[in-house]
Amino acid sequence: MARARGRRGATALRLVRKEVRGDLPLLAFLAVLVLALAGLCAWAPAVAGRQEDRALRQRIAAAQDEAPLVTLSTAPEVFAAESPTVDMARLLADGRALHDRLGGPAAGDLAFAAGGSYDYRPAALTAPPPHGGPVTSTELTVSHLPAAQGRLSYVSGRAPADDTPLGAPPQIALSQSTAQALGVGTGSRLALEFAPTPAVQQSPPHVALVVSGVFRTTAGADGFWSSQPTLAQPTRHPAERSAGTVLSVRGLVGTDAADRLAQAGVSGPQVTWQLRADLHGAAVDRAHALTGPLSQFGADLNADLCQGVDPVTGDISCHVGDQQTGPLRVTDALTPLLDAFTAQDHQARALASFAVDSLAAVALATTAVAVRLLLRRRAAYLRLQRARGASTARLVVLRSAVAWPVVLVAALLGFAGGRYLAPGGTSGSAQPVAAAASAAAVALTVSLLTWLAVREPARARRRRRPRRRAVGGRRVVMELTVLLAAGAGLAALRSQGPDQVLGAVPVLVALAAVLVLLRLYPLALRLLLRQTRRGRGTVGFVGVARAAHDAPATGLALFVLVLTLGTAVFGGLVQRTVDDGLAAGAAWSAGADASATAAGNTAPAPGALTGTPGIRTALQHLHTMELVGRADGAVVSPVAVVTVDPRQLAAVAPRSPLARALVPALAAAPPGAGATVTLPAFVSPDLPSGRGGFTSTVQADGRPPAHIAWNPVGTLTTAQLHDPLLGPVTAQIPAGTPMVITTASAEYLMSQRASGSTVLLLQGAGPAAPDAAVLRSAATRALGPLSRVGTRSQTLSALRADGLTSGLGTVYATASALAALAGLLAVALELVLTSHERSRTTSFLRTLGLDGRQARAMHVLQLLPLAVASAVGGTLLGLVEPRLMAKAMDLRQFTGGPAQPALRADYSLTLALVAGVVVLILAAAAAETALARRRRLASVLRLA
Repeated sequence: MARARGRRGATALRLVRKEVRGDLPLLAFLAVLVLALAGLCAWAPAVAGRQEDRALRQRIAAAQDEAPLVTLSTAPEVFAAESPTVDMARLLADGRALHDRLGGPAAGDLAFAAGGSYDYRPAALTAPPPHGGPVTSTELTVSHLPAAQGRLSYVSGRAPADDTPLGAPPQIALSQSTAQALGVGTGSRLALEFAPTPAVQQSPPHVALVVSGVFRTTAGADGFWSSQPTLAQPTRHPAERSAGTVLSVRGLVGTDAADRLAQAGVSGPQVTWQLRADLHGAAVDRAHALTGPLSQFGADLNADLCQGVDPVTGDISCHVGDQQTGPLRVTDALTPLLDAFTAQDHQARALASFAVDSLAAVALATTAVAVRLLLRRRAAYLRLQRARGASTARLVVLRSAVAWPVVLVAALLGFAGGRYLAPGGTSGSAQPVAAAASAAAVALTVSLLTWLAVREPARARRRRRPRRRAVGGRRVVMELTVLLAAGAGLAALRSQGPDQVLGAVPVLVALAAVLVLLRLYPLALRLLLRQTRRGRGTVGFVGVARAAHDAPATGLALFVLVLTLGTAVFGGLVQRTVDDGLAAGAAWSAGADASATAAGNTAPAPGALTGTPGIRTALQHLHTMELVGRADGAVVSPVAVVTVDPRQLAAVAPRSPLARALVPALAAAPPGAGATVTLPAFVSPDLPSGRGGFTSTVQADGRPPAHIAWNPVGTLTTAQLHDPLLGPVTAQIPAGTPMVITTASAEYLMSQRASGSTVLLLQGAGPAAPDAAVLRSAATRALGPLSRVGTRSQTLSALRADGLTSGLGTVYATASALAALAGLLAVALELVLTSHERSRTTSFLRTLGLDGRQARAMHVLQLLPLAVASAVGGTLLGLVEPRLMAKAMDLRQFTGGPAQPALRADYSLTLALVAGVVVLILAAAAAETALARRRRLASVLRLA
């Protein structure tokens, strides 16, 4: 018994080796396919994670250049001891030591910036008195800001001392503009009156400061001076409780100035420490691990450091080191940034999943074609085994025993190779489950198709429906199921947006399109067949007849071609739309070739706007006002009021829809005279009571209040609101704020407010944009060195270099290329699989006198309908599918524009892909013709 069992095992092993030798080419093909899929499952996520990490670091760096993302602040209690005192140098050092309380990985990802800053509440400047102009009083804010020292240079004197000599007053440094506005210089003394501390002081404390130096700000690439406007430039605003204008200025002091002010009875300043995020390596993973400790950082600090109540203020009393302080507050702008990035990353992953799922479907179809060809080559052997009594299960197991080890080894080698080639230290990790699923899908495809090929036919039963009717019924049920699934998937995408599960919807849509084509394809061929039947010659008729006969059997090849071509066209459309959207987003951000933005409503120096030849400029002023509706008296606040010169806008952008609308309505409408000035205005659609007009009152410097009657002459359309000319000024307006645009000739009525801003658009007069250095020089000369200048070319480069945008393009390019390669292999194998029938028909006709040219024409006619059907179906699928999913494809976050970019197809890529499909089919026809010519008469007779 054991000897017989051993002989059977040896026989089975011999059969397996024989199967391997016979199927070696196709097994090698399956191995290469599984090797590539498993390698992609290990390599692609790491590469995608590296792109995501780069994108997050770019966003964090850009945000930190504008303002600190995380700050810790508190106020020292100077009246806690018997005499008012504070040791600011020690407090700043002790505050930086709180970094260790973050704990975990957060301590390595967040670091306190060097030093620390503090700011006092504005104090009244009593001496020297206001220096000229309509100013009635002056407010001075005392600040210690170490970060400013590297961004300024002293034109006289020196920086304030951090250790003031005994008996000397604290030192302060002022900007040139501030010193000129106050009429002081180096060595001058300033007398300040601070507000008294409630329940402690009855009279306000007075302090004298000495000006140690006057500095000039230096322009930088970051937004530091934009976030510190009053430090470089004084501002004016109307007094709140009396008539007159208040001059607001700010100065820099040394570290120990707080100690001297505390001794003089001034309450403690607001002390702030900045924390910078530095996410190396797997930035996305580190950011997600950081949000938890950061959200609890403030509560943990107060729980650990705060005990008891301050008897003076009644607030919670805390201790930072040995200094008693108020509660500690953590301002977190990093978490909202991470939330916004997570939403963008989710959208990018969903769009990428469309391409990945299509690639997986093409790979699975290629596997099915390869297995079908393998089974066709072994069909005679399988029939022989069935005749010898082999069961279906035995044949399936034998075929699986040959293929499964090859698939397993290829999957292991591919996954290991992908892990080796994948970059390390990224947020993406290898996907072993996906690799195992792809290998299992290939292995199960081999077993399933083998079972379908060798299974026993069902026995005939009485009263059974005809086989053709049963097959037709099953086909209808299958088609309806696919159509319903595709429709449900599209409805889900449009309602709830994309996710990882719904990423397979494009594959279902492609399958539904192929099913429709398979219904229409034979009908079109039959109509063509009727036309060729009436013509002269038999080549056209036989070729079309053969194509119509083979039409139902070309479903898999048609599916592969349509899905491959549709995916490539889809990817080309997404990339072209994003690329055009990036150009529109850069134009929206810059407004023109360049734009400069300055805080406050300031007028450029005389001649500055015309000082550079070849550059056209347009000036825009932004004010925040309160409007009252004439009809109902409703108060609308705040309202963004933008003053422009329409002629300047038309010169900068002659084809602008905004400029075309503003020129006839505002250009010839100077403000009227009298107690009430009537101004024409274009209003945004979200401004209520626009039909009856509005009124408002403004207080200009040194002038009596002016009453303005706003006369709406038009409503801004969506195209006008999204005009690039409004891009830079819209960026300064909070979302949801109504907008009013009026003539620039009314600017003299407006007050100079620090809350407003000035935008200068610069456009080259020639067809080519001027050099970026020339644009920056012109903008700086017009609005000063503190203005923020952005050029369209640099903004476009930054948008294109974004990690998510470039990563999405890489995914579609790679997936389309791999899908095209797999699709070509699948079609080539499908043509090899069906070439026997075509060769048989050609051989039969050659015995009847068919010459070589006619045989070549017949080969082309047999395959040309497949090429036309796949080209038309794939192109329509790639162009229509994105429009069906338009609501789920939010590409605006990748482009930076104000609206969803219009879908634009890449027609050059589409034509190239269609031409490639046609060339493939024609090459296959030419190859079959060349092979047919090499056959001898005996071979022809055997095939016939």
